[in-house]
Amino acid sequence: MVVSGRDTQRGAEVVAEIRANGGRADFVAADPDGSAAASRALADEARSVLGGRVDILVNNAGIFPANGTLDNEATFDRVLAVNVKAAFFLTAALVPHMTESGGGAVINLGSWAVRQDLPQGIACTASKGALEALTRAWSAEFGSRGVRVNAISPGVVLTPDPDETTPNPVRVMMKGTPHGTTGTPEAIGRAAVYLASDESSFVHGTVLDVDGGRTAVAVIAG
Repeated sequence: MVVSGRDTQRGAEVVAEIRANGGRADFVAADPDGSAAASRALADEARSVLGGRVDILVNNAGIFPANGTLDNEATFDRVLAVNVKAAFFLTAALVPHMTESGGGAVINLGSWAVRQDLPQGIACTASKGALEALTRAWSAEFGSRGVRVNAISPGVVLTPDPDETTPNPVRVMMKGTPHGTTGTPEAIGRAAVYLASDESSFVHGTVLDVDGGRTAVAVIAG
């Protein structure tokens, strides 16, 4: 497994945790800025670390600066570059190698906000909607070549903090949902494992809501 990101320290911590639990992982520093060059460099480095073969790609890079339609153009361009173009070019760089080695899986990370928008998250919502559209388009384009493409739409997720003394105000966003409170990163991880595994071999072009019922069920918040 290759873990990539901008923060070397966080990457090292994730790799150490994976290894401590018996897994194999390496960290590759990368800044997915939306340029084709940056995505291709990450693809090449990942393939080198993994001995030339990549079976699973999780497009998880993303930023969420608060912005509205009337805000500056630079923010909108940056969000679309990181959240959409980086995934586009990384997928384009790796899918041909997956095809050559017999197939693979691509998993895109969307957001519940695509269906229940945030007024100060216009650019992020647009970018995640684009990723959902690409999920279906790539599924049609690459499915016959042995590469399955699906997406996960996470709900409101927080890392549990046992020392938290003041309730996180984000939790109110899940009030009234079937689950009742925020999800954990592990819940999203288990969904990714399912979509990457042979157990989901008949699943193509799907957006899997992992959101505690946030989008599918009426929410009563207050």
